Amino acid sequence: MFYFIKTPGWLKKFYNHYVWSFSPLQKTIYLSFDDGPHPKATPFVLNELNKYKAKATFFCIGKNVAAFQNIYNEIITEGHSIGNHTFNHLNGWETENYVYIDNISKAGIHIHSNLFRPPYGRIKRSQAKLLRSVYPGIKIIMWSVLSGDFDLNISKEKCLSNVIKNAESGSVIVFHDSEKAFDNLIYTLPKVLEYFSKKGFVFEKISAAMI
Repeated sequence: MFYFIKTPGWLKKFYNHYVWSFSPLQKTIYLSFDDGPHPKATPFVLNELNKYKAKATFFCIGKNVAAFQNIYNEIITEGHSIGNHTFNHLNGWETENYVYIDNISKAGIHIHSNLFRPPYGRIKRSQAKLLRSVYPGIKIIMWSVLSGDFDLNISKEKCLSNVIKNAESGSVIVFHDSEKAFDNLIYTLPKVLEYFSKKGFVFEKISAAMI
């Protein structure tokens, strides 16, 4: 499985109509969590964030929100941002355009947000154009650092190293509040929060108003 840990500059420039990171002028990091809510992983994440008064952004799958509405409500109550991650975690490259947009709309019944992250980061230009025409205020949020917590072939130490070595001011970092990523997440997230907090960083959520 190949993926970029740190998104290269050429890729950001080629897809410059997506959001990859934010201003590096302040010591701020933007943690994001994909694929939840999850009955075990999401409460763990919320608890760890609370320890550092950290805010984050949760890109939720519609079917999981429908199944765990109370956990979804807790994310919002605790002051974090939420975003749409489709209803069924669809790969845009493998999905017809209108099926893809319909799936996002189905998730939107449960997730009221102008933030969208395509699962796997895979969305066709035609799908992005159609999405913006249907939802004019929507912002497509990508990332600058992948923790790799979803990758069962890497160690938890490697997952931590991916973040520590590549995150900087303005970085958008991807974790997953999911069953698959949980073992890496429970090791990595507390250490990331501690490491960057000691260096004077703060953790903020993403909002459409920032973009």
